[in-house]
Amino acid sequence: MSITALVDPLQFSSYITNESEVIKIFSAIAYIEKLLKTAVSKEATDIHFYPGSDKTNVFFRIHGNRQYYHAIHANNYTLILNYFKFSAGMDIGEIRKPQDGAITLQIDSEKLNLRLSTLPTNKSESLAVRILPKQAALKLFDLLIFPYQVNQLRKSIAKRNGVILLTGPTGSGKTTLLYALLEDLLTSQDYQIITLEDPIEKELHNVHQVQVNEKSGMTYQTGLKSALRHDPDILMVGEIRDQDTAKFVFHAAYTGHLVLTTLHAKNALGTIHRLIEMGIKPIDIEQNLLTIASLELIPVMKDHNIERRGVILELLDNQLITTYLQTFDRSKIYFPTFAQLKRKAVTYGYSNCSILEDEETTTIDS
Repeated sequence: MSITALVDPLQFSSYITNESEVIKIFSAIAYIEKLLKTAVSKEATDIHFYPGSDKTNVFFRIHGNRQYYHAIHANNYTLILNYFKFSAGMDIGEIRKPQDGAITLQIDSEKLNLRLSTLPTNKSESLAVRILPKQAALKLFDLLIFPYQVNQLRKSIAKRNGVILLTGPTGSGKTTLLYALLEDLLTSQDYQIITLEDPIEKELHNVHQVQVNEKSGMTYQTGLKSALRHDPDILMVGEIRDQDTAKFVFHAAYTGHLVLTTLHAKNALGTIHRLIEMGIKPIDIEQNLLTIASLELIPVMKDHNIERRGVILELLDNQLITTYLQTFDRSKIYFPTFAQLKRKAVTYGYSNCSILEDEETTTIDS
């Protein structure tokens, strides 16, 4: 096994004053290599470190479920944590504030992006590592369980202006679906596409990708202002995080651009309420919001085993959105909810009955 693009251990050791600790660095690196390779082989999307008084528990997130891996000694975790932080460009001396960083590396022949996040706790700093394989972008038909939903999305991205909003919780596949939509656009016609991302998770050919960096002043708002002067056909905004970004997104749609973006919301109807809470007027939503696609991942079965996770969508087109905004009466519109889509997936044999066990009635909570 080979791993490249973590920092040189000798470079890291220059920050260690205790000579006995230098020897431990190489053991820590060997552990990190084994950990990452194990995580990749198990198709884990995340690694979580939970520090305690004398040991740190390590968990993998696999197919959406957190699974215990093992425990390591607290002293070893400190060295592993600092090495991760150093490699990701974080301040290893800062333990009181949350930090974020990223590492690009290669394990054997597989390229990976790692997104790291630290969080101060009462015991130590916890560390979360998101694993993002730098694979070719998945196609829409590879991601979505129901082909008719692919066709509905394609109708939306064929429009020349408006907002297409992907919503769902963290880890639901919003960014992956965004990239798939952009790839679909690039195969059908040439567009001037500009993306604003934090971080850039996949490199796209013939696309201007802009890294948002709040510390340096490159926010989503400033990036959008500059991007609009660059004659784009399509804008991709990685995430609507605040009221100002939401307003800029809808302003861009008013000026004749197609904008693809994401938002954290529980379901499709909850997305509308979330936008209103963020200060977007109902008339602006009605005139500019082409589609809400709310995502949920469910296990896809093959030979009674989980082969992968696939996406189901609660989809609202502009007509349904407009009708709902007139009365906010759920009974006035019909669309397949997550509960109905799950039952359909089980009936068609795409998934198993376990997805129905904690099925709940769809609400309009955001």
